[in-house]
Amino acid sequence: MKMLTVENLSKSYGEKPLFDGLSCSITEGQRVGIIGVNGTGKSTLLKIIAGLETPDTGDMTHSRGYTISYLSQQPEFDEKLTVLEQVFHGDTPLIRLLRDYEQSLLNIEKDPSNEKVQEQLFAVQQRMDAMSAWEANASAKSLLTKLGITDFTATVGNLSGGQKKRIAMAQCFIETPDLLILDEPTNHLDHETVEWLEEYLARYNGAVLLVTHDRYFLDRVTNRIFELDNGKLYSYEGNYSTFLEAKALREEQEIAQESKRQNLYRRELAWIRRGAKARSTKQKARIQRFDELKGQEGPAAKQSVDIALSGSRLGKKVLELKDVTKKFGDKTVLHNFNHIVKPGDRIGIIGANGSGKSSLLNMLAGKLSPDSGEVEVGQTVKVAYYTQENEEMNLNQRMIEYIKEIAEVIHTTDGKVIGASQMLERFLFPTHSHGTPLGKLSGGERRRLYLLRILMGEPNVLLLDEPTNDLDTQTLTVLEDYLEDFPGVVLTVSHDRYFLDKVVDELFIFSGGGEVREFLGSYTDFLELEKTKELIEKAEVQKEKKVVEEAPKQQRKRKLSYNEQREWETIEDTIAELEEKIESIGEELAKVGSDFTKAQELSEAQQKTEEELEKTMERWSELSDIVEGLK
Repeated sequence: MKMLTVENLSKSYGEKPLFDGLSCSITEGQRVGIIGVNGTGKSTLLKIIAGLETPDTGDMTHSRGYTISYLSQQPEFDEKLTVLEQVFHGDTPLIRLLRDYEQSLLNIEKDPSNEKVQEQLFAVQQRMDAMSAWEANASAKSLLTKLGITDFTATVGNLSGGQKKRIAMAQCFIETPDLLILDEPTNHLDHETVEWLEEYLARYNGAVLLVTHDRYFLDRVTNRIFELDNGKLYSYEGNYSTFLEAKALREEQEIAQESKRQNLYRRELAWIRRGAKARSTKQKARIQRFDELKGQEGPAAKQSVDIALSGSRLGKKVLELKDVTKKFGDKTVLHNFNHIVKPGDRIGIIGANGSGKSSLLNMLAGKLSPDSGEVEVGQTVKVAYYTQENEEMNLNQRMIEYIKEIAEVIHTTDGKVIGASQMLERFLFPTHSHGTPLGKLSGGERRRLYLLRILMGEPNVLLLDEPTNDLDTQTLTVLEDYLEDFPGVVLTVSHDRYFLDKVVDELFIFSGGGEVREFLGSYTDFLELEKTKELIEKAEVQKEKKVVEEAPKQQRKRKLSYNEQREWETIEDTIAELEEKIESIGEELAKVGSDFTKAQELSEAQQKTEEELEKTMERWSELSDIVEGLK
């Protein structure tokens, strides 16, 4: 079994230590998720294992010929290359050969009668045979097609961010390495692509090491969790749900152990203060034990990220869109869109990349004007807009100054006043770091700081564009709790299924061509409805196919039996009841928290009910065929 082992790694940036004495191993078949607060070194650890950064100390060992592919959070591209050229833009022997083969095909197309070109193609084909590279060539095109990229000659510079991310994935997966390293692989991907990626990684024969904020993805893909916490690495068997339960148990044990240590310390301290003379061996041993206890460190205190902040007063009129149309060249992203945003609304915005979701937020924020129609904003509205990109920062400015520019203090929902320094601590920035220049922060830490700056303005309308990108799971959990109690309005663009399920109860679905559908319910409700529609459509197609096949037979029309008639009269109600049951179980699942046993029971019940629904839909189709035959 192939294995990669890391021993005693340490890494610091200037005076900031990330980890020290870190050791772990990754074996074939393991799918490991790394979690931890932003700035703990998750991405740095990935880069060290990928060979892109050098640790200060430590060793990494693996078997000869062990291969690693790395998907960066922000892949770099040559904008002038075609899709296929970019996929083959590596420097391994196989990638160089595939690149030569594609170039030879282009040369033969341009000059088919040139003997030298023909010889070059023949030579490359022989090398393809020798290296068994034909499968990899076909695999690259197959991967791209499955990822929704069908024009292999398109120029990379003309593609959207989501399309570029898919090309980077194909480039990473093409050689089926022993270890796949993925840094935020679901960023910029739509729901269908994320589902495909989940299935691909679940079947992957090698090892997978990944960092992601997508908790559904983490739960469905991983079978081991590495947690980076205060420079230490903790390893947990199982997926994210199992980790949450195990982590809670570990912290309880640490607290109990620290309580015992403190009690023992107090007893020894009392003994020392009594002035006992250290003459006997036993007494010397007690003094030595006291010194050891005094030098021990207890578990680091867990900082709270409670951010139940109040917002400015909001009147009855919030936002109103009247016949809003927006185009970019020949592409229409909104066409005569009308909607009234009311106080308390929680709206999620979903759709394919490039469909116009961010454009809508930009119009609501006043950063983009519609081509026609109006966007009316209420007089009491105070908008805060959390964009995908941080605002321009003065990298020499210190953290505390960056926050105080917006407000010195902030008011909470229970009427308390909290200073800027206290808010930084609640956002996991310890007191000693408040004077740190922004230029020394990691990308994730800057995003967390930017989020705090947005909330310090006490807005009553929050516009969030992909807020889960680059935030750690701990900050996300608290942000979700904050949004749940937030008294204002939330409109968020997100591809994060878990986040949408917790935060919104209404959806705008960008369907393309300027069409926007509205849906009342959670994101999971919407997906279940789409699946049900798909099942019905398949049943209708199958029914039509049967009618076409059986028409020439001129069979005698069959009537429903007595029992079938009774079944037909109630089957649609049964379908509705099953759908309601699935929805109810989903709501219970969202509330169970870290109760793993209960979550497992509910998940099994949900799966069983979904299977029952599918069978009932098939039976409905059969009975429908008979009923239609009687007309």
